[in-house]
Amino acid sequence: MSRLGKESLPHLSIENCFPTVALPVVLYYYYISTLTIHVFSLHKHLSHGPLFTTIYAPSILPPLLRKRQRRIEPMASDHSILSTVVLVLTLVSAGTEVCESARIFTLINDCKETVWPAIFPGENFGGGGFELKSGQSIVLTAPVAWSGRIWGRTGCNFDKNGNGTCQTGRCGTSLKCTGSGETPATLAEFTLATPDFYDVSLVDGFNIPLAVTPINGKGNCSVAGCNGDLRPICPKELAVKANGKTVACRSACDVFNTDEYCCRGAYGGPVTCKPTNYSKTFKAACPAAYSYAYDDPTSILTCSGTDYVITLCSSRNKPVCTYHNNKLHCNGSEGKKSLMGKWWPLMLGLPLMITYG
Repeated sequence: MSRLGKESLPHLSIENCFPTVALPVVLYYYYISTLTIHVFSLHKHLSHGPLFTTIYAPSILPPLLRKRQRRIEPMASDHSILSTVVLVLTLVSAGTEVCESARIFTLINDCKETVWPAIFPGENFGGGGFELKSGQSIVLTAPVAWSGRIWGRTGCNFDKNGNGTCQTGRCGTSLKCTGSGETPATLAEFTLATPDFYDVSLVDGFNIPLAVTPINGKGNCSVAGCNGDLRPICPKELAVKANGKTVACRSACDVFNTDEYCCRGAYGGPVTCKPTNYSKTFKAACPAAYSYAYDDPTSILTCSGTDYVITLCSSRNKPVCTYHNNKLHCNGSEGKKSLMGKWWPLMLGLPLMITYG
């Protein structure tokens, strides 16, 4: 369960309700039901006398014609109210999937030691930093349209007030991150949209293996990240050591600061900036991650309507699961219900709107 309170829940407004395909469906059915009601009204009036009426839905009449329209049948208003009530009831019975939901992030610590995950921007994630012991997990709710990064900090020591420092990935001297972390650090990057864009980046270096697994989504939805740990094979000139142990691997750009390694100047484009021996070493450990600035074709991924599992110190080939909407979802399982499945209450409600009267 989430260790965060209500502050982690996003505000859902009308802008993120009714998916693109859903709104036209709703409007179409409302128009048909209203049009049908007026046709029934016309039939009733023709049966009882030569009264004037219209077979057009009032909402689509030009203003001038609306002024000339005569209200002649109180029951027509009753029918309109009923059709609206039935429409609302069927939409409500369709469940929360009618609205575009916020994304569920499940962070799992598979490392042998405690890790202090950091998130920026982190206002909706417990302030942007927390402790996660070995074997623990935490469930977070990402706001709709959130864009940011997640990484793990290692070798940290914080006091009861959240002040301290870390061997890798630190963001100043605070447990709660209010800015990006220091390099080197393995980054999980997200832009939640339609579709979502996500990746794992080693452009700023590597500190722990990381995998991002989309769950129950639509589209490419590949697993991003690492197959293994880069630290044991980190070139010595890039290695960051603590107590005689390699705890991180710096990027060649960070160490040598040349145009070739940093993809700038004459190398500032995808044609001239090519993989180096260093970036190839990074790529060997993390084949589904950015190993240098122009690694886009194999590293940036997309998925729609998905939740994410971010696993620290685990291979991207390891199966993972998350719990959402009272159901357990695992990667490789079926995606969400089809459009017909989502909208079956609306389909059932349609005959009631058309035939009543």
